[in-house]
Amino acid sequence: MNFVVLSSSRGTTFQAVLDRMADGSLTAKCLGLVTDKDDRGCIEKAKNAGLPVIIVKREHGTQREDYNKRLDKAIRKLGKVDAIAALGWMFILTPWFVQKWKGRIVNVHPALLPKHPGAHGIEEALHAGETESGMTIHIIDEGVDTGTILVQKSCTIEEDDTVETLKNRIQALEKEWYPKTLQMIETSEIVLPITTNQLH
Repeated sequence: MNFVVLSSSRGTTFQAVLDRMADGSLTAKCLGLVTDKDDRGCIEKAKNAGLPVIIVKREHGTQREDYNKRLDKAIRKLGKVDAIAALGWMFILTPWFVQKWKGRIVNVHPALLPKHPGAHGIEEALHAGETESGMTIHIIDEGVDTGTILVQKSCTIEEDDTVETLKNRIQALEKEWYPKTLQMIETSEIVLPITTNQLH
């Protein structure tokens, strides 16, 4: 299984994916990284692993659709892509892009979906007085964090938790389970494109 990483972040979970590839527990092949700015932390991680990097800059005033078409072109330039690994991609993808890659964009969200979708899942779980949170690996569809759930893992919310302490615990789950999920796709335990609900 060939995948391309789409990231606009520091690349914390991306590094965990690279580490699992290096130790042989993830046998899927990463064809490269597509990002939006040349100062993103994920770039250095890709370069250290010897992976190609394509930067698709967001020009002021560009329509989202046009930008997504450029993203699509950049991803296809990297080879025959079976899946897109969205790892800290902070922009909502347009319906056009989602349709092009239907059932093949794998995202991670720091909450137990369908609870707390959107950009503030960790803060919302704390403010709601939840006793547990966690992370959800799911397929991106046209909604916001509404796609088919592939893997979900939880952790306890402690009474003295802050956004930072809870985030660290959730990120530990992401770092463990995102590479494992890619390996499940590699071994066909999860079959892409996802067309029906597969809940593990």
